[in-house]
Amino acid sequence: MMTAKTTQKIAFVLLGLGTLLLVVVPILLTILYILVNGGSAMTWEFLSQPPRNGMKEGGILPAIVGTVVLILGTMLFALPLGILSAVYLVEYAKDNFFTRLIKLSVVNLSGIPSIVYGLFGLTLFVGFCRFGTSILSGALTLAIMSLPVVITATKEALESVPQAFREVSFSLGATRWQTVRYCVLPYAIPGILTGTVLSLSRAAGETAPILFTVAAFYLPRLPHSVYDQVMALPYHLYVISTQVPNMPLKLSFATGFVLIAIVFLMNIASVFLRAHYRKKKTW
Repeated sequence: MMTAKTTQKIAFVLLGLGTLLLVVVPILLTILYILVNGGSAMTWEFLSQPPRNGMKEGGILPAIVGTVVLILGTMLFALPLGILSAVYLVEYAKDNFFTRLIKLSVVNLSGIPSIVYGLFGLTLFVGFCRFGTSILSGALTLAIMSLPVVITATKEALESVPQAFREVSFSLGATRWQTVRYCVLPYAIPGILTGTVLSLSRAAGETAPILFTVAAFYLPRLPHSVYDQVMALPYHLYVISTQVPNMPLKLSFATGFVLIAIVFLMNIASVFLRAHYRKKKTW
């Protein structure tokens, strides 16, 4: 008869194998397939030059720059508002019908299709606010789409901090903001980073919201202001894969690999930041 410890080891081995075979291996094979088919197009010219000859020659530099600018703009708008909203809901707001309604709305907003956010951005930012089809409209639209994930992740990270930390801080005469600033937020940062990277990764790969608010079909130059249109990797990948006849297939795979690489680098950076802040945890 197997002991409980042996059963536990077998269960862990089976779970590990399942994760490896059903999650890790398919992802690695997909990346390998993309790299094999697009590796020949991955040159310095491809990464550093604008497109030419109807996007069949040259590179994707404007699309890379446009994607990075949109990610930074999304982070600039979504992070402060999302984190402050979560801090208010967890640390300041009373538990009543109004706050419960807000929390339910935030959860429901996470499931809205991205195309709806694109139409909302088109109506509000492009039309009503008269920002036009621009980086500003695109970043604001992506920020609104990212807010529910940032708020939810930050809220859960704040709630995971032991209540005893707050009680000790209050007993020493600290104000509520001092307690949040010095006793809660530093220990919630790893969870906040996780939610932030997830939301930004989703924003980096979205096509529908930027299709209505910022993306240009063919614009072989870099932006000069927040009111300019830009090319972006997700929309550029869609265009060269479906709208441009006789496009070399290797360019589509190479563009997809660059987009995956940007998201991968963001996740790697977040892993190191989370590890850095987790070292400071004493509980």
